[in-house]
Amino acid sequence: MPKDLFSEQSQAYATYRPVYPQKLFDYILSFVEQKKMAWDCATGNGQAATMLADYFEKVEATDISAAQIERAAQKNNIHYQVAPAEHTSFPENTFDLITVAQAYHWIDWRAFYTEATRTAKPDAVVAIWCYNLMTTDDEKLNKIIKHFYFDITGPHWDAARKFVDDGYKTVTFDFSPLPSKDFEISLNWSKEAFKGYLSSWSSVREYIRENGSNPIHLIEPDLDAMWNDNDVINFRFPIFLKLGRIVK
Repeated sequence: MPKDLFSEQSQAYATYRPVYPQKLFDYILSFVEQKKMAWDCATGNGQAATMLADYFEKVEATDISAAQIERAAQKNNIHYQVAPAEHTSFPENTFDLITVAQAYHWIDWRAFYTEATRTAKPDAVVAIWCYNLMTTDDEKLNKIIKHFYFDITGPHWDAARKFVDDGYKTVTFDFSPLPSKDFEISLNWSKEAFKGYLSSWSSVREYIRENGSNPIHLIEPDLDAMWNDNDVINFRFPIFLKLGRIVK
């Protein structure tokens, strides 16, 4: 059964999740020969789909969360639908590119491989990526982030989160490999935006369910002591990409 861990915080996800860098898409697209059809699998609020829509005639975007899709960004050439990664109604030999952004660790890899191979054109590209825990130039803030991630919410992460911590080095990805490289998200956040991003974590929602209180409150005194309300801080997220080609 696919896991839906993000419907409850779909608003926070749509508002605060970081945007992927243009250089990431430029690199992925350099391997894609035709740009007629793309499938953004486990699209969430459509962050990757909206960027792909600038390059493809049509983008199919699927997710198991209807709440996420309801808040997804709209473009005329994106078609959203609720569907699992492992089984869709798409015809065979349809897609030039298939992407899974920040979600591959939640899906059944073997079943997805079968479905991607069925629905992709020969020699189509499959790209999966994740971003890991963010860092700043302020070591005090980095310690707060690590404490919140590992000590406070750590026990409330789903077991699959370990694959993100490993930078996708331990996931099964059986597509014919293409050369990859790492990227980075860089953005500036206010304190409220930072806390908004934390509220989109599935571990935060699980903590609230189990304890009846928001764990972000536990770090607010430390944040207030070192971060003025009007200041913005630069955050960096490392991105780990895997690329493969469909062989039929």
